[in-house]
Amino acid sequence: MNDIDPISLEILWTRLVSLVDEAAATLVRTSFSTIVRESNDYAVVLLDRECQLLAQSSQSIPSFICTLPETVRHFLKVFPREKLRPGDVMITNDPWLGTGHLPDINVAVPIFRGEELVGFSGTVAHAPDIGGRLRSPSTAELFEEGLRIPPAKLVDGGVTNETLVDVIRNNVRVPDQVMGDLWAQVAANRMLSRRLLDTLDDTGCDLTAIGNEMQTRAERAMREAIRALPNGTYENEISVDGFVEPVIIRCRIDVGDEAISVDYAGSSLQLPKAINVVPIYTFAYTAYSLKCVLAPTVPNNNGSFRPISASAPLGSILNPRFPAAVSARAMTGHLIPPAIMGALSPVLPGKVRAASGSPLWCVHLSGQHSGQRFTSTFFLNGGQGAGANGPGLPTLSFPSNLSNTPIEVIESQAPVRVLHRALRRGTGGSGLHRGGDGQLFELLLLADSPVTVSFMADRLKTPAPGLQGGGPGATGRVLLDGAPIDPREVLIVQPGARLTLETPGGGGFGAARF
Repeated sequence: MNDIDPISLEILWTRLVSLVDEAAATLVRTSFSTIVRESNDYAVVLLDRECQLLAQSSQSIPSFICTLPETVRHFLKVFPREKLRPGDVMITNDPWLGTGHLPDINVAVPIFRGEELVGFSGTVAHAPDIGGRLRSPSTAELFEEGLRIPPAKLVDGGVTNETLVDVIRNNVRVPDQVMGDLWAQVAANRMLSRRLLDTLDDTGCDLTAIGNEMQTRAERAMREAIRALPNGTYENEISVDGFVEPVIIRCRIDVGDEAISVDYAGSSLQLPKAINVVPIYTFAYTAYSLKCVLAPTVPNNNGSFRPISASAPLGSILNPRFPAAVSARAMTGHLIPPAIMGALSPVLPGKVRAASGSPLWCVHLSGQHSGQRFTSTFFLNGGQGAGANGPGLPTLSFPSNLSNTPIEVIESQAPVRVLHRALRRGTGGSGLHRGGDGQLFELLLLADSPVTVSFMADRLKTPAPGLQGGGPGATGRVLLDGAPIDPREVLIVQPGARLTLETPGGGGFGAARF
């Protein structure tokens, strides 16, 4: 493989990506929940036998690129390679081993070619429910947040672990949706496994050799991009509302000849609230941010991330002590990209963006209507930060990549009527390029009994900052029957109530020219 020409390698790599995308299509088409089908909150990856990332689905959530390989390495500590066999399906949702919070269920399947273990297919998807309290930033510790599944075999040698299935079904509010999505993940994993074996038979290629060559070239390209930066130390901090005090993310980026390290010392301490971020998620968004600005066109595989390291003090909000609450970890973790881009703005002004107004807002509804239990989650995004090449897009989830949930889907999944949805014109920050606008969203609760409602919503007080002289975006609001409320607490809302959400605008870029 050392002599493989770049064109052949590109063909092989894109073929692997197509296999993963086919498996992702299987997951979307067979899933039960709107979180997977409509909001794209999932990922599918292909790993070699050493758990090195080879290819990811095109619609992946960025953070999952780095978390899934690490999750499979944790699986192998419990189920060593020599004890795996065809038909096994491994599962966990432990935040410290997976993606950072309980709703994301990780599934991995070992891929055997005859008796040889050649790789792993992995999926992660946000479950429509995981029990416990309704997901909210107000929870105080992990044990409130739902069912925690340790590394286990959902299927052992082709035999389903019915006890584990019963445990899951009896601890979630909508068991048919949860298990439907979970079996869709298994179907996607098995699809990817079959397609990979077909490809290996068709091409006669050695997967490990192909992977090593792709990762070596990706690593070389990333190190070349780092060498192009001036050596030195770059610092920045960014903040959001928090609770009693604002939450601060402070980063120090040390650029060497061929490597970058990011230290988050000085960031806020961990809180007895659900906005803490475990180290695996901290690294994931660190690596993603640097890849965006340094080598965005280089294939996403483990080679791309080898020159990058990240650290945060134990007990800080980016490296909390167990059993810290983490269910709303995106409210903090999504600050990592704008913190890093702000630090590198002086040396990479043409490749960074201002902070997004709302990387992720979502609403959770749970209750009874016409004698049936319902649980629904839908997403609505604020404005993207502007960059040197143009304005930010309105209502775009960056860096999360989650889609706004369509009105028709919201009304079909919960007893609500959407009364109004529109752009909040002019809410993006001013500048040479304006930040993206937020949105106005109003709905009426039609349930015949009280509904439990929780939110993930931020930047109600602290606007998204601009870059290079750009202005801040507008802040957001959450209203109940026209009166402002604190969206960080779980509410019991009466039938007939109106909820109004106004998502924030993104920061502007560059000083305006008059």
